[in-house]
Amino acid sequence: MLNSKQRAFLRSQSNALDSLFQIGKGDVDEAVIKGLDEMMTTHELVKITLLKTAESDPKDLANQLSTAIGAEVVQVIGRKLVFYRYSPKLAKLGKSIILP
Repeated sequence: MLNSKQRAFLRSQSNALDSLFQIGKGDVDEAVIKGLDEMMTTHELVKITLLKTAESDPKDLANQLSTAIGAEVVQVIGRKLVFYRYSPKLAKLGKSIILP
């Protein structure tokens, strides 16, 4: 569970990120969850864009995805979602995000 200081730090880090993942008309299925889960092993902080064709509410979708992949929702602004999940693989390499 992230506290407010950690969440604020991660929000500041996510400002410079480009969206690495897009969810469109098909909404969330097993392929989306699997792809996002794999991405979270190589990137601790991921920004996702919901396309206008996606019918789901962004906040509901963020909660659904965070439960499915075991990540924390950092922020939901408009159609942009930001997730964080600690990666032991990146920590071994010394590339892990160090939270305050």
